[in-house]
Amino acid sequence: MRLNRVCSVAALVASCLAVSHGALAQEAVRAASDVEALFHSADPKLERNKQAAYHIVRDLLEANHWELADQYLTERYIQHNPNAASGRAAVVSFFKDVLKRQPSAIPTKMKTPVVSVVAEGDLVTVAFVREVKDPSGKRPPYTTTWFDMWRFVDGKADEHWDGALLLGAQ
Repeated sequence: MRLNRVCSVAALVASCLAVSHGALAQEAVRAASDVEALFHSADPKLERNKQAAYHIVRDLLEANHWELADQYLTERYIQHNPNAASGRAAVVSFFKDVLKRQPSAIPTKMKTPVVSVVAEGDLVTVAFVREVKDPSGKRPPYTTTWFDMWRFVDGKADEHWDGALLLGAQ
């Protein structure tokens, strides 16, 4: 028992030393090989919701065509991201007026690196590869996972969750 504790403490110290000396103890997060396939389901309701999520990511978040928001977001769109108010108009304003996102051509295929898409009932969760700069500047950028989750009503996103912190706190 005492030997197990000594080994555990030694492993913890070795891990802390590795991190403090610049080694990243992680496997890189990788996108799925066929991202488009993740947004399909044999279940008609899940297919409709996954396709709406696909267009939210590709058309709105990636290509910034917020003039299409009424096709994919309900008017009352409940927002749990602390940077944007609820309501479709408020979310559109956040991206267009606050973040100053400009539209670009909607790609034939999504460019955003997606890890997984999970749909159950009226929820769809999309996990993304997120590359982050080392805050110390001493190590190379690393990858982690970001997510967006939506609750759908009649094929449109009615509520949204993600892992966002207040702008400037990240």
